[in-house]
Amino acid sequence: MNQTVRIRPEGSAQRLGAAYDTALLDLDGVVYAGGEAIPHAVASLAEARGGGMHLAYVTNNAARTPQTVAAHLTELGVPAEPSDVITSAQAVARLIADQLPAGSRVLLIGAEGLRVALEERGLVPVESADDDPAAVAQGYGGPDMPWSRLMEASYAVARGVPWFASNTDLTIPSARGIAPGNGSAVRVVSWATGVEPQVAGKPLPPMHRETVLRTGAKRPLVVGDRLDTDIEGAYAGGVDSLLVLTGVTTAAELLAAAPEHRPTYVAEDLRGLLEAQPSVDETDGGFRCGGWTASVAGEELLLTGSGEPVDGLRALCGAAWAAAGPGRCVLDAGKALALLGL
Repeated sequence: MNQTVRIRPEGSAQRLGAAYDTALLDLDGVVYAGGEAIPHAVASLAEARGGGMHLAYVTNNAARTPQTVAAHLTELGVPAEPSDVITSAQAVARLIADQLPAGSRVLLIGAEGLRVALEERGLVPVESADDDPAAVAQGYGGPDMPWSRLMEASYAVARGVPWFASNTDLTIPSARGIAPGNGSAVRVVSWATGVEPQVAGKPLPPMHRETVLRTGAKRPLVVGDRLDTDIEGAYAGGVDSLLVLTGVTTAAELLAAAPEHRPTYVAEDLRGLLEAQPSVDETDGGFRCGGWTASVAGEELLLTGSGEPVDGLRALCGAAWAAAGPGRCVLDAGKALALLGL
C-alpha cells in the first residue's frame, strides 16, 4: 500500500465527534479495563452520542457474544444494542464460511462468542479433533480455558485441517495488569505444529470488512489503545484513527512508532472525541503544540515549554516521526517524557 508517511499528529478544527459519523471503538483499554469503565469513558460516549455520532464497538476479543458485550456496556452506563458490537469471532466465522460449505464441522477452540458466531454462519462447532472437523477456529477462551483445548487444536492442525484464528493479540489489559491474550495461545499451537493460521481480527482486512458491512459507516474514526491492532488496522483500511493512552500503549512506544502505527490523533482518553484537536506546527528546528516545542539534538529528543502534557507528547511525536521518516525513532526521549510525567 502506497501511503504518505505521517510525520506528526493531525489537528482538527471541529470536535472529532462532529468531524466523523461513526466511532469504531475498541473495548479493552478504551471503554473498560478488567470489566470496569475507564475514567471519563461513560460521560464522553454519552456526549458524543448526544451530538449525533454513531458508536460501534469493535473488539478482537472473541470470547463474549455481542449480546453479552452490549449488556455489559449498558450496565456500565453506555447503552448499546447487540448490533452495535462487532467481534473478531464474527469476522473469523465469515472468513471460514467463505471457504467451506454450510453445515461444515469446525473444531471450536474458544468460548461462547465464537460458538455463536460460527452457528450464525451455518457452521457446526465440534469439540474434538476426532470429530472429523473441516476447520479449526481458535479464539480467546477466557482465563479458565484448559490446556487440553490447545492439545485438541494441535492434533487437528498437525493432521492438515485448515486453521483459523480470531486474532493474534499477544496481550490483553486487565484490572490487575497486562495478561496473555489469544495470540499467546495461538503461538503455542503454532510452535507445536509448525503451522500458521489464517487470521481475521484487527489489523487484518477480514475484520475491517466485517466492520464496514455491519456498521455502514461512511466517515469512520477508529478509536483504540493498541498500535499494532487498532492503529495499524485503520492504516490498512485507509481511515483515520485516534489513539487513547488508557490501555497498553506507552508514550515511549508511540514516539517509536513505525508509519503504519502512527495515529491521526492522540488524546489522553475518550474526552478526545469531544474536542477539536490542536495542530502540531513545524517551526525552525522543531515542532510546536500548545505551549510546548520539541526538537532533536544529537541522539536525544528535547522538550521545552509548559502546558497540557498531551500537547507536549503531540509535539514530541512530530519531532520523533519526522526524524525517523519511514523507520522507527531510536532517539532518547527519557528526559522529555519525564518532564511530562509520562
